[in-house]
Amino acid sequence: MSPGSRSSRSVPPGSRNAAAGDPRLPSELASLRFAGAVPLDPKPAPSRSSAGAASTRPGPARAGSAGQPVVLDVTEATFETEVLQRSLQTPVVVDFWAAWCGPCKQLSPVLERLAEADGGRWVLAKVDVDANPQLAQAAGVQGIPAVKAVVGGRIIGEFTGAVPEPEVRAWLDQLLALVDEAAAGLAGGPAEAAADAHHSAAEEALAKGDLDAAADAYRSRLAEAPGDADATLGLARVGLFQRVATIDVTGLRARLSADPDDVEAAIMLADVLVAKGEVETGLTRLVGVVRRTVGDERERARAHLVSLFEALGDSEPAVVPARRALSAALF
Repeated sequence: MSPGSRSSRSVPPGSRNAAAGDPRLPSELASLRFAGAVPLDPKPAPSRSSAGAASTRPGPARAGSAGQPVVLDVTEATFETEVLQRSLQTPVVVDFWAAWCGPCKQLSPVLERLAEADGGRWVLAKVDVDANPQLAQAAGVQGIPAVKAVVGGRIIGEFTGAVPEPEVRAWLDQLLALVDEAAAGLAGGPAEAAADAHHSAAEEALAKGDLDAAADAYRSRLAEAPGDADATLGLARVGLFQRVATIDVTGLRARLSADPDDVEAAIMLADVLVAKGEVETGLTRLVGVVRRTVGDERERARAHLVSLFEALGDSEPAVVPARRALSAALF
């Protein structure tokens, strides 16, 4: 989950059978995203004319050891095929960049070099955000360079900024390890098949926009296996979507402008911010409410923060510092 302009540098666990299908969030929730398996559902459209702009001209695709392209330029018209469909078979790392972006010029060669070195274990898809604004918006890009790993049509990890090559290498190794683990899990026995049936039912419900049915599927799985971390996380996240689906953000901001310590409004706005990917902002605001309030109101804000920590998981970078901030605010 991207806290404002900050994004996860780790590939979080809990992406069940990511390479096995292409589940999507309902269209009305397309603007909401969080760390973990985040569906991408852009609306491909003809790319803008690039006449006179060298930065929008696709470069030649480069091939790996197997002869398949490992570095390619992607547009709004080709994203469905080159990223979403390709990611059902091979991890795709999407590099969102622009010609005017200095850090992009530092990071892109690193990604290209590593893609070629890995010889087709993953594919690098380069997206010029100026030429393809709809893709950047659909992927929740808030700052560039932005790098997002797509497996099974879902963003399962991301980072922002020109990070050093060793960190990029470590991030890629986590991605590949996760994909290998997911592939191995497909060979599970009857218990695994039963678990997959519940998770598949939840994903199908999400694809139809039926949050209640998704929640029921996760609850059914937890009734059989209370320790299923994926179902626990999935249920918490569906609950987050349910809470934010009908919230009037403008009205919330007006309430908080009049009373910054309106706990109910602060909790709802934190949910909205977290669901939109502004995790650090949402958590920090709610920690501030805990710090300024007392009694029942403080406990209500604290308990909701804890529920958000559970929905996000500790793989979300903003959670650990927020936990520390909460402890400091309480003690």
